[in-house]
Amino acid sequence: MRSEKATSAAEPREAMPADPRTGFRSGFACFVGRPNVGKSTLMNALVGTKVAITSDRPQTTRRAIRGIVHRPDAQLVIVDTPGLHKPRTLLGERLDSLVRSTLTEVDVIGFCVPADQPIGRGDRFIARELANVRRTPVVAIVTKTDLAAPEQIAAQLLAVQELGDFADIVPCSAESGFQVDVVADLLISHLPEGAALYPEGDLTDEPEQVLVAELVREAALEGVRDELPHSIAVVVEEMAPREGRDDLVDVYAHLFVERPSQKGIIIGHRGSRLKAVGAKARRQIEALLGTKVYLDLHVKVAKDWQRDPKQLRRLGFYD
Repeated sequence: MRSEKATSAAEPREAMPADPRTGFRSGFACFVGRPNVGKSTLMNALVGTKVAITSDRPQTTRRAIRGIVHRPDAQLVIVDTPGLHKPRTLLGERLDSLVRSTLTEVDVIGFCVPADQPIGRGDRFIARELANVRRTPVVAIVTKTDLAAPEQIAAQLLAVQELGDFADIVPCSAESGFQVDVVADLLISHLPEGAALYPEGDLTDEPEQVLVAELVREAALEGVRDELPHSIAVVVEEMAPREGRDDLVDVYAHLFVERPSQKGIIIGHRGSRLKAVGAKARRQIEALLGTKVYLDLHVKVAKDWQRDPKQLRRLGFYD
């Protein structure tokens, strides 16, 4: 995995030397859709490993995270974006701005609509937004087919067809693997011919410290009240091998919430919930880093951080 992050949603750190293979394609795709339609799960399935956290809570994704798919005939860089929604906070406004800028930078857009839920206002809103992105082909992807009956999937495909003039429409399930390869084929078919953009073996360009913070946040999201996920932010303050040990990494992280009552929810009775969060996150971080991890978590209150420009910058959400 990369240790440096590129500065733009669709801008690699450096281009690879020209590829002598004729017909090789490379470029960027992004997934867009309303919150909680399976965008991150689908990206992980395409990449073949976990590069984006997932949750059944809306608005889990807060960054444009890139996953890299390597094939003999192509390199597909997938940008997973936050769900488009009507923003109610400054953080929401910045996330929406991030999505809109990403749409103008990629070679193909994957519009994700779940098979198990009726078409709603959010889907129609995004379809109208995509109609204005005239130069970029859009592939409509009906996700979560494992949760829907065949007749429900067929009806959803017809309903999606009515939403816009899409280059392709494809059903798939990231959970079961159904037609994930077909999704890759369709996205790659819209990429330009060109050399690989990232070295063979790179699966993401997210810094490890950011990935570790996201894994902690994913663990904290599990089992909390509906309103709490939007209020959780995680910052890794320090991460380094322990002095004199080459088999142990110390990670010190802060979980930020907006109110003292939320701090109590995260910590739980006598610290039980925070211990469970730490245990789950540590296992995931050890799998990511390939070494044992000492994880030290502390919960802090940053009052109304989602609406405070100064605190948003401190927590990594820039203008």
